Amino acid sequence: MSSLHLALFVTLLAACFAAPQKSPSADAQAPIVSSNSDIQPDGSFQYSYETGNGIKAQNQGSLKSVQVTKADGSGTENGQAVVQSGSFSYQAPDGTQIELKYTADENGFHPEGNHLPVAPVA
Repeated sequence: MSSLHLALFVTLLAACFAAPQKSPSADAQAPIVSSNSDIQPDGSFQYSYETGNGIKAQNQGSLKSVQVTKADGSGTENGQAVVQSGSFSYQAPDGTQIELKYTADENGFHPEGNHLPVAPVA
């Protein structure tokens, strides 16, 4: 599996687990209102979709040259990382609109959302 496909899979998996759990029949019947995607030969991509029950998601990414540690630990070498940014939103069971924005790069996954807990200041 290429790093691009892995990044897309991980992003979609995270979106699925972050969404509230509802009755399977309600979401299974939600129509796709809009959907688009574009994957380029250079590794860049973008996609977005919206469902009839108010779920929206969008993501874009590209390959970035980075320095990675050699397998034997003897230094670094040129490598590539998939960097991406996006967002998704849905309505929580209590009616609250949930929106998560994120970036993912060689330094990890960086989510932002008003519903996320904030670490106490030391």
